[in-house]
Amino acid sequence: MKIRDDYTCPLEIAHDIIKGKWKTIIMYKMKDGPKGLSELEHSIEGITQKMLLEQLHELIEFGLVEKKTYDGYPLRVEYSITQRRGMKMIEAIDILQMIGVDYMVERGMTDSLINKGILSEEEVCSLQKGSEEEINELIKKYFA
Repeated sequence: MKIRDDYTCPLEIAHDIIKGKWKTIIMYKMKDGPKGLSELEHSIEGITQKMLLEQLHELIEFGLVEKKTYDGYPLRVEYSITQRRGMKMIEAIDILQMIGVDYMVERGMTDSLINKGILSEEEVCSLQKGSEEEINELIKKYFA
């Protein structure tokens, strides 16, 4: 994806860099450390290898992800979040994740949170019973 030349504010650029269905999910999967292509592909339901490679290429181009290739056979490649720009984006993605969890808990959409291992049943129960302030603190704790 090519960055336009006619932006009116930095938020437009940031949005264009991460827009699309997959980029934030790919980055979120790498937040705890480097991942291989196969590991990423298997951990992201519904993504094709072609789409994953395209999205990784764009994330690398924008300085959010770096690629490290290891010598030897079989060839091994790892992708990781960059310290400068990538980690800043992870902080933003964590906030988006917290907003999504809050929305899902508020509307009783907790099955997928439990099934995907995002929260345990106990954590969901705590969130459902808490006040708004307690919920915000619990969500921050779970994603810190």
